[in-house]
Order: sequence, then structure tokens, then C-alpha cells
Amino acid sequence: MSEEAVQIIARGPRAEAEAAAAALEAHPATESVTFSILEEDEDRDVWRIDAFPNEADEQEAVVEVLKGYAALRTVVEKLADADWLAMALSGLPPVRAGRFFVYGAHDKGLAPASTVNLRIEAGAAFGTGHHGTTVGCLQAFHDLLKAQRFERVLDVGCGTGVLAIAAARTGSRIAVGTDIDGPSVRIANENAALNQCDARFVHASGLNDQKVRAEGPYDLVFANILAPPLVALSHDIKLALKPGGIAILSGLLRTQERRVLAAYTSKGFRLVRRLHRDAWATLVLRRA
Repeated sequence: MSEEAVQIIARGPRAEAEAAAAALEAHPATESVTFSILEEDEDRDVWRIDAFPNEADEQEAVVEVLKGYAALRTVVEKLADADWLAMALSGLPPVRAGRFFVYGAHDKGLAPASTVNLRIEAGAAFGTGHHGTTVGCLQAFHDLLKAQRFERVLDVGCGTGVLAIAAARTGSRIAVGTDIDGPSVRIANENAALNQCDARFVHASGLNDQKVRAEGPYDLVFANILAPPLVALSHDIKLALKPGGIAILSGLLRTQERRVLAAYTSKGFRLVRRLHRDAWATLVLRRA
């Protein structure tokens, strides 16, 4: 961890922001940096990238990548020596995605009686429900549930566990989440306990882990990660699914849809639908 936590902010036109975000994801020195991209001012076509590097070399690499986009105005801001993540979450409103209502402890009193209410505390994990990719996954899942139920669900790269918890809360008998990050697995299991559901989360790298295989094959696989690992895992996700099973893929930019879709259609998947939110895309695919 770098001595001083920083936030790197870049603002500019959508085309430049999306291209810069794709470059950050593709660059070897920045592909593991947490960042988001969103529309800040629709009328003025202002989009914003927020990046949170953990190391000094990551900070330098992010700034260097963003310098390549002249239309972006980039600033580096030091974060106060405080629990800035908790402070930021306290200002986030709850999120509604179909039947799902995602909230933190600070908004407990706002949870409606008519929705599936998911209390998610992020801690150091990614996936509060506010990011466009998580909202896309929840909305896609809501729409699928109108026609069928999924007995066995796997959430690859679970973060806070919100997607597997959503499955467990809507009737999935088996809801398993995996993550390569140990703290995320701990937080996800804590969130499962908060939501009084049977979702289970394990520390595993990839889908060939014995704890993952033991509960398969799955009716549905969530993979809300990044475009490169989505492509790399296309064969493994196919093997993890039952014939006719559904994959909900996200964590990719709209500009990366074609690449990810090509990897899966080559494995026999058929596109069911796509959802867009801000610059992000969610793909719903059915295995042959």
C-alpha cells in the first residue's frame, strides 16, 4: 500500500473517457487498479473516471495512461487519513434494481416491504450494488426470474457477495460465491449472515477448485469481473454450467462487448440479451 492514499479523477467527453477506461484495464501496470466510469453531466457530455491505486507505481501508471487522452482533465487528490471508504458509502443512496433493493446500515429504515431487501456492507470488498455492472446483473437476474428459477447458482468474483445473496434470497437452494481476495470472502460471508441466507463463499482461484466443482453443474453463473478474465474463463464457465444454463457476464465496457461475446459464442453460447448502464455492459447468454 502506498504511504498516502490517493484518488485520481479524470473528466472529459464520453468517447475519450471510455477509451481511457479501456486502456487502464488493458495496461499490465493498471489492470488491477480499482476504478469506475460514470456520466457526470449529460448536457455538457462530461464523463468521469475515478481510480484508486494502491501502490505508488500504480499511481504513476494510471496518470501516464490518462495523459494519453488530451481531452481529459486529470487531477490527483490525497485522501485523508480516515476510513474514507466508509465515509463515501455513508453518502451513497440505496439502489433499486427490479425486485432488489440494496442498502447499507445507514439506510436500513428506507427498505420497502415489497422488495427483496439486501443489506450489503462493503468493508474492503468491491460490489456495493451501486456500480453499473452490479445493477446490470441484478436487473438481468430479476428479469430471468419472471420465467424460471435457478436451483444452483455460482458467483465468480463475488466481492461483497451481493449477487449470490440475491440468488439465495429468491429461492436458489445452492448459492456459492468465489473470490481470489481473502478479505472479500470474509466480508461476503458476513453479509450472508446479515441477510440470514444460506449463500456460501469460498476463497478460490478459478472454477476448477474442488469446492466450486462439488456443487455443480450450475443452472446460472454470475461473472462480474473484467473483460480479459471473462474471455479467459469462457471454457471453464461453459463446463460449470448445465446444458441450457445461463451466464450473466459483466464488468466490461460497451466497447469490449464484441470481444467477450465472440469468446462465448465460439463456445456454443447464444446471446439472450444485453443491458447497458452508463459506459458498462451486461450480457446474458445461454449455453447450448
